[in-house]
Amino acid sequence: MASRSPAGMEGARVMLLLRAFPSPTAADLEALRRRLGAPGLVLVPHEPLVLLTGHQGPFTGRALAQRDDAVLLRAHEVPDELNSRGRSERPLDFGSTKVPLGARALVLGIVNVTPDSFSDGGLHVTTEAAVAHGLRLLEEGADWLDIGGESTRPGAPPVSLDEELARVIPVIEALHARRPEVPLSIDTQKPAVARAAIDAGAALVNDVSGFEDPEMPAVVASSGVAACVMHRKGTPLTMQQAPRYDDVVHEVAQALDAALSKAEAAGVPRERLLVDPGIGFGKTLEHNLALLRHLEVFQQLGAEGVMLGTSRKSFLGTLTGTARAADRVLPSAVTAALGVASRAADVLRVHDVKATREALAVAEAIRDARGGGDRW
Repeated sequence: MASRSPAGMEGARVMLLLRAFPSPTAADLEALRRRLGAPGLVLVPHEPLVLLTGHQGPFTGRALAQRDDAVLLRAHEVPDELNSRGRSERPLDFGSTKVPLGARALVLGIVNVTPDSFSDGGLHVTTEAAVAHGLRLLEEGADWLDIGGESTRPGAPPVSLDEELARVIPVIEALHARRPEVPLSIDTQKPAVARAAIDAGAALVNDVSGFEDPEMPAVVASSGVAACVMHRKGTPLTMQQAPRYDDVVHEVAQALDAALSKAEAAGVPRERLLVDPGIGFGKTLEHNLALLRHLEVFQQLGAEGVMLGTSRKSFLGTLTGTARAADRVLPSAVTAALGVASRAADVLRVHDVKATREALAVAEAIRDARGGGDRW
C-alpha cells in the first residue's frame, strides 16, 4: 500500500509505527500535531502515523527504523490520548487462560532448584525447600513462578537431561497441585524438559537461548503454552569472555526479531510470546546499561510484552560496590521500577518479590498520575 499523508500534513516527516496504534484516528493525529507541530510527524508505508516513545539517540532509531533519521518522542512528550491507549491491557495467551499485561507490571518469582545458581544456589535444591520457597514468594506478591533446574550463570557447566528433569518436575507438580490458579514457568533450554514440565502443569517456557534448539518452538506451538525468548551471546561457559557488539541495542533487537519469526513459522502467534533482552548474558557493564536505557525498543518487536531480568546481577554489584548477590536487593528494585516507570517492561523476573512490589507501587503511581503540568 502506498504511503498516505494525514490531512493537512503532506510533506511532513514521520515517526515509526508503534504496534499499539495500527489505525490512528483523526483525534490521535490532531493530538500529536498539537503537541509537536508538523515537523514532528512522518510518513511510513502502510500507515499514516508512526509513534515512538523513548530516548532520543542513534541506538533506538537504527534498531527500530533501520534508518538514522528516525524521530523519537520522550515519554513526557507523548499526548495523553495516545499514551493511555498504548499501554492499555492486552492478554498474554497461555492457551487455557489469559493474563493481562500493560496496566500493571507482573512479578515472576524465581525458584532455583540448583546447587550452583549465582545468587541462591543450594538454598532450595530439595523439592520440599523449593516448593516452600515458591509458596513464600506467592505470599509476598508474586504473580507467577519461574522454576529452573540448570544454572545459567557465567561459567556454569551444562546439566544432563535426567538431572534437570529430576530437579524441576516434582517441584512443578507439587506447586501446581497446591496453587493450580498460578501460572508456572519452566526455565529451560531443553525441549524435552519443556515438554515434561508442560505435562506437569507449566504454562510458560522461559528459554534463555532464544529458541536455539529448533525443536523448542514446535513444543511451544503444539502445547498451546506461552513462551519467553531471551537473547544471549554464547553459552554460559563462554558468554562473558570479552563480548562485543557494534551496536548492542540494534543487534539484540535483530536477534530477538529473528527468534520471534522462528516461533511464528513454527505456529506460535506473537500473542503468546514475551521477549527478554538478556541483561548479563554475553554483555559488558556498558552493554547492559545501553539496553536498559533503550529498553523501549523491545516493545516494538511485536511480541505481547517485554520481560526484564536484572535481579541481583553482577553489573549492579559493579555499580554499587556490593560483592554479595543477596545484598543487591535495592539496586535490583530500582532497575525494575525504572523499567516499569518508562512503560518498557511488563514482567519482572526477580528474587526479592516484596521489595520489588513496593518499588513498583511507587513507580506505577507516579507513571499513571494525571492532572497538572498542562502549561509546560
